[in-house]
Amino acid sequence: MAEATKKSIMEELYNATLKTFVEGQIVPGTIVAKNNSEVIVDIGFKSEGFVAIEEFRNPAELVIGQTIEVLIETIEDEEGKLVLSFGKAEKMKGWQKIVDVINEGDTVDGRVARVVKGGYIVDISGVEAFLPMSLSAFRGVHQEQIMNNTWKFLVAKMNKQRRNLILSRREVVQKEHEESRKHLWGKLEKGQRRVGVVKGITDFGAFIDLGGVDGLLHITDMSWSRISHPSEIVSLGQRLEVVILDFDKENSKVSLGLKQITANPWEAVYDKYPAGTVVKGRIVNIMPYGVFVEIDKGIEGLLHSSEITWQKKMVNPQEMFTANQTVEVQIINVDKDAKRISLSMKQLEDNPWLKAEDKFPLNAHVKGTVRGFADYGAFVELEHGLEGMIHVSDMSWTRKVNHPQEVLQKGQAVEIVVLGVDAKARKITLGLKQLQENPWVDIGKKYPVDTVLDATVITNSNFGVFVKLDDDVEALVYSSEIEKEDAAKLKTGDKLRVKVIKIDVEQMKIGVSARV
Repeated sequence: MAEATKKSIMEELYNATLKTFVEGQIVPGTIVAKNNSEVIVDIGFKSEGFVAIEEFRNPAELVIGQTIEVLIETIEDEEGKLVLSFGKAEKMKGWQKIVDVINEGDTVDGRVARVVKGGYIVDISGVEAFLPMSLSAFRGVHQEQIMNNTWKFLVAKMNKQRRNLILSRREVVQKEHEESRKHLWGKLEKGQRRVGVVKGITDFGAFIDLGGVDGLLHITDMSWSRISHPSEIVSLGQRLEVVILDFDKENSKVSLGLKQITANPWEAVYDKYPAGTVVKGRIVNIMPYGVFVEIDKGIEGLLHSSEITWQKKMVNPQEMFTANQTVEVQIINVDKDAKRISLSMKQLEDNPWLKAEDKFPLNAHVKGTVRGFADYGAFVELEHGLEGMIHVSDMSWTRKVNHPQEVLQKGQAVEIVVLGVDAKARKITLGLKQLQENPWVDIGKKYPVDTVLDATVITNSNFGVFVKLDDDVEALVYSSEIEKEDAAKLKTGDKLRVKVIKIDVEQMKIGVSARV
């Protein structure tokens, strides 16, 4: 009886020393042992509990006898073990701490822990919160920068019972943007230099983010040199220093300049490039009317087509020059206010027209090269800078020339006769048929009126039929001298019997009739 009573008393004393434990409860415990997989903790229960070693950030720093707080997950699992959790205890304590100090709409600091489907997990003082991608406002931010920095977030939604926390960064960014914008507008001044980021490029300029306020850098304010497109100077995302040219706070407009950071090269243009100066430059643009030559950084001049050569015939610069070609030119005029410089190439050479009349006297027989054509004649180069023209009427005594290419070819070397020189008008008239005596006196004798002969059809026109007689002499069958039906049937090369009804030696014309 005494032994039974003693045993009962001992059980009561033992049970009295045990605390009441429930699952989900956070309790203090003492580390009594640890190995590679678990930490064994005494919480005052009838058996020690086990915590997975992975739940500790620095397991090596744990010491025997150290007191930690843990959460009771399972009082007795399938193996009869007491399962504890250090990590869940930390999260629960952190959650409780957050619940006590923040509410929906508050701003909190957090560290992006990892990327998940649809967004990010953010660590808020040990508590995990969800940041939806649509509310992250991380567009344009590199992933490394996102993961390694602390950001400010707005508590968008908070469910205390489910311990669910949803964050948003969009509103925080918008607020910061507005604050930066207000601050920047108060600091802006004309002539002020600021660093911005290129956020957009158009054909007419680039938009620069100055830190809450966007400014327009117009293409004309990018460089003192001529540029075709803003992308030649700036690129998206580029950081660059610009000058505030003007701003309008009410309409949120800011005009920026980039070229104004460097000195205006036109300021000393009169001293550096007086008229008559010979310089070398790079061709930057070729137009039908001339070429633009960059003679210094930011300074361009126009070499007009009329200043390329002493030839009277207008030249095509696009056939003579290439972009980036280096040319030597002479400055003939400078207008600083209009930022214009007129250039010349021909002024570097002697004017060949000053001696043209002496060098090419009237009726002189000279040689040249066919360089080009017009409907009314052919252009012949006599020497560099001097060209003359052979009119179609001066190409043959006896045939009607409709186009000069019926007689001559480009590049052909020809002998011609000088018919006239006008140095002031830069005009030389040349003749090809004048190399021979005028045959029309003999033609008049050979083909008197009423002569009948066979001719060869050359062409058929509205006012008659052109035919060739002997010796390449051409004559016209008047439309009134041939039946329409007969004329319509004729083809080039056909034979036609005709009679001479008119001859004019002075006008070099023969009229014939098919009514023989």
